[in-house]
Amino acid sequence: MKFGRREFLRLAGGAAAFAGAARSIDAVAYPERPIRLVLPFPPGGVFDIVGRPWADKVKVSLGSVFVDNQPGADGSLAAQVVAHAPADGYTIFLGSSSIHLTEMILREHPLLDPMKELTPVSMVALTCFAIVVNPNLPVHSLGELIAYVKANPGKMTYGSAGTGTMNHLSGELLKSLAGITDLPHVPYRGAGPALADAMGGQIPMIIPAMTNQVFEFHRTGKLRLLAITNPTRIPIAPDIPTAIEAGVPGLVSQQVLALFAPAGTAKPIIGQIDDANHRALADGAYRQSLIDAAASPVPDWTTENFYRFMETDIARWSLLVKAIGVRLD
Repeated sequence: MKFGRREFLRLAGGAAAFAGAARSIDAVAYPERPIRLVLPFPPGGVFDIVGRPWADKVKVSLGSVFVDNQPGADGSLAAQVVAHAPADGYTIFLGSSSIHLTEMILREHPLLDPMKELTPVSMVALTCFAIVVNPNLPVHSLGELIAYVKANPGKMTYGSAGTGTMNHLSGELLKSLAGITDLPHVPYRGAGPALADAMGGQIPMIIPAMTNQVFEFHRTGKLRLLAITNPTRIPIAPDIPTAIEAGVPGLVSQQVLALFAPAGTAKPIIGQIDDANHRALADGAYRQSLIDAAASPVPDWTTENFYRFMETDIARWSLLVKAIGVRLD
């Protein structure tokens, strides 16, 4: 599935118009029963760390919200589940720009068309990724890791949350920028299993989403965090350099975590969920909890910000995907 700028903007505009033209519904009657928040990866990763507190926080506005982890297909299974659910506001998705990206540039046969089948509801946070090694590996900086990999051909692999995830693409970007030719990728079903194997020594290096859990593993010596892919250092880990600072200019990767609903969900319901999210983000304690989880809240972001972010990411990552030839089918 290939998208030029004109086609991307046409789809983005069409998705927004379709949501706006959805059937009228009595917003006062919503919600009348619990809301299902679908998460795209197993417990233990950034979506769980952000999603579960969100579900708890918005109960005051939306009533009961229960979390349903639906891992598979690098997040696309959960996206497909939500896209095919009734457009009644009772099944929503904590998705991301990276899952959209997977469908739009990595699959010859996409599981869904996220621009047409999912309506962006509200933006939650920006997150980045981490370059992490088992502490027994004799490296203490990103530069030392690069040198070690080059000096030990055939001895190193790196793990990620799955083929085609932004974690994976961040690893391939590192290899491309650092001139690494021998560092095979090992896909996992989510960050949780990858973290467990890295701590257990089954894999020497992983690239998970950066979270407070990852930092805690670093702080307690269970893992060694070398650098993050954020443009700037983050508040919970001020001593951890960015990849740029660590000597790899251009190694920046982020994803937008956002709420989505099935296309066709009525505009008043979209508005209620969006309002609940903004009420949560307006709460200083909740915003701080996101910052403490290594996420950057984006209370001022609109769906237009999301579309612009997606447009830039598609253009940027398409070049890498073409260069390395990675495909999911």
